Amino acid sequence: MSTSRPDTRFLFRHPAHWIALGFGSGLAPVAPGTFGTLAGIPLYFWWLAPLPVAWQYGLMAIAFVLGISVCAIAGRALGEVDHGSIVWDEIVAIWLVLAMVPHDWPGVLLGFIFFRLFDITKPFPVGWLDKRMHNPLGVMLDDVLAAAYAILVIRLLYWAHG
Repeated sequence: MSTSRPDTRFLFRHPAHWIALGFGSGLAPVAPGTFGTLAGIPLYFWWLAPLPVAWQYGLMAIAFVLGISVCAIAGRALGEVDHGSIVWDEIVAIWLVLAMVPHDWPGVLLGFIFFRLFDITKPFPVGWLDKRMHNPLGVMLDDVLAAAYAILVIRLLYWAHG
């Protein structure tokens, strides 16, 4: 585990650093994953939500693939493949959650809460994947699985409450 803490100089040293660190949200001194997730919410509503659904999913797929590369570059520079300051995986995952839950305040709030809960606690197979796939694809994929759990729970809650 790397003890290096990136700074704004690191952030702007390479475009991949800027993206992987969530445009600076990953520099938060505590809970950078939470700050990255929070940064992803307005980005989704500004950039993706106005687009047709097919475009949203296409751009999320591109962002996922881009994430593999930028996480690899930033992880190498930081000396750790899944350094805590790398939050692009949280941003892409919250976009997926937001694309699949109601766009009302409860839906967005529940999306944030349940995604963070599953990203932090890593229920099977999220934690299993996180431990065994210690590479940039694994960095991106475990968050997508946590997003899937969040989507499932929220959809079930909305279904149960009419």
